[in-house]
Amino acid sequence: MLSGLIDMPWWGYVLVTLALTHITIASVTIFLHRHQAHRALELHAIPSHFFRFWLWLTTGQVTKEWASIHRKHHAKCETVEDPHSPQILGIKTVLLQGYELYKKESRNQETLTRYGHGTPDDWLERNVYSKRSTWGIILMLCIDVLLFGPIGITMWAVQMLWIPVTAAGIINGAGHYWGYRNYQCADASTNLVPWGIIIGGEELHNNHHAYATSAKLSTKPYEFDIGWMYIRTLQSLGLAKAKKLPPLVRMDRSKTVCDAATLQAVITNRYEVLTRYARTLKRTYREELAQLKHALPNKMDVQRVKQWLHLDASVLDEQQRMQLDSVIRSSSKLATAYTLRQELAAIWQRSTATKEQLVKDLEDWCLRAEQSGISALQDFSRGLRCYA
Repeated sequence: MLSGLIDMPWWGYVLVTLALTHITIASVTIFLHRHQAHRALELHAIPSHFFRFWLWLTTGQVTKEWASIHRKHHAKCETVEDPHSPQILGIKTVLLQGYELYKKESRNQETLTRYGHGTPDDWLERNVYSKRSTWGIILMLCIDVLLFGPIGITMWAVQMLWIPVTAAGIINGAGHYWGYRNYQCADASTNLVPWGIIIGGEELHNNHHAYATSAKLSTKPYEFDIGWMYIRTLQSLGLAKAKKLPPLVRMDRSKTVCDAATLQAVITNRYEVLTRYARTLKRTYREELAQLKHALPNKMDVQRVKQWLHLDASVLDEQQRMQLDSVIRSSSKLATAYTLRQELAAIWQRSTATKEQLVKDLEDWCLRAEQSGISALQDFSRGLRCYA
């Protein structure tokens, strides 16, 4: 029977395959995602060239295509222009056809031109990695068969499927459909699990959408981002440098009025602020909707209404806005809480206002919240003044 240069028990082949696919995952999350697409860290030429070479061998992906499609995903998230939104295309489509969606968008020259700036454009990229993208995966097949014999074909097949399944399918699909949310982003991103190991930290997808330019994807004490551990290792060797991390929330309980520091802290931590707003008002929403339940149309999904109360009005379609309007018209508390939520989010979106005007707007918002007669809003307002 033919055998490769390396002979191992069955479990040895499994472990080697997992190790090889994990290197590919690390290459995607560190190089393609955090370094190339978001410029969240700087990479020395040594790891940068290694990651490019390894991705050429194991995926055949072109850096410019991957970065362009991912940047467009962030720019057009959960809209009809999003290349792979399960909210628009359906979860089944993205889970099962994620790779096809990626290839379709990679042929869109407008996407590459608009979003592909700053990606590698050296001789290797032009003449090998981009022009001969299939050569790498063929070379990987030859290496696997040479080293491991016939079973190397199976190992190679797993390597080729790993990114289409985990990244194109699971992250782009389930990561915008199921899971928990630390931050009330305008999109539907979720954290799949708090331990980002199997997919290199990409499991913490909601954290990433909240702070897209952060080199670190974990934000809570119970979360673990193995990709960040690798980046820290590279930093200790002088081979990488993180440019940006998630902001730390600082509170000054002695503050009773909003000032410039409050404004800056609120803008910097805006997703955390909106998440705290949602949690503070959660009981109020639940109680009000329970009282209105019998007055609502039978076909109205109360759980969906709860979700809409926490979203920007701009992300709802016309039918959803009409349904939500019919609900909040029936409750002065819901109307007040929803309106104030929209007005709070609007404060950091006013690009033409001066800092002094924004501080005044924030202070006025707090006063109206405290005069609302809703205890949850009053508690939230007092806490908002303490951001420092």
